[in-house]
Amino acid sequence: MTRARGYLIAVLASAAALLAALTSVVLAHPHVWITFEATVLYDKGTFTGLRHKWTFDEFYTTMAIEGLDKNNDGVYDREELAELAKVNVEGLKEFAYFTYPVVGGKDVKLGEVRDYYLEYKDKALSLYVTVPFTEPIPATAKDFAFVVQDPAFFIAFLPAKTDPVKFSEGAPKTCKVMIGNPKTGEDDSDRLAKAFAQLATAVSTAKAVSVDCTAP
Repeated sequence: MTRARGYLIAVLASAAALLAALTSVVLAHPHVWITFEATVLYDKGTFTGLRHKWTFDEFYTTMAIEGLDKNNDGVYDREELAELAKVNVEGLKEFAYFTYPVVGGKDVKLGEVRDYYLEYKDKALSLYVTVPFTEPIPATAKDFAFVVQDPAFFIAFLPAKTDPVKFSEGAPKTCKVMIGNPKTGEDDSDRLAKAFAQLATAVSTAKAVSVDCTAP
């Protein structure tokens, strides 16, 4: 049962892909809601990956943790949630962890995830996971951005209301983020808009996160 529950997100994504092939995308609607926070990882003048925190909706949380409190102490510790974390991460691999970074209008390849675990706090289940880039991105890049979303929209990713995107320690103070879909009209914006166009759906609420550290 634990493994089946852990693969729910991946199963929904597969079903969404099939539905999109058979019917209009406007019929799609989310079955899981995730509030996301992201930390852009900085090291020696480059961005090396993203550290995600995904907080699941109440329905998924209740379903996912059922039966996992092995010692019946009312606390779901990291050890009790370890298997669920593992199967979630394994199931999400084929969907690139719903993480789509681009730079210069081209996709950024992702490496093997690490440092993942689940936390149950304040009646909410959150997945923490580090998604590295296979090649570091120079902090001076003018057109680095990413989006966290399920293109088929069976899973809705919504940015946290407070500080949804941060930088890790050591990042230049000039680094800023802008959350919102790129608009056409300028070279950098055109590249980003084209890169994200294939992910856009008529009903998607996902917003691109643009990263800029080039200000003096």
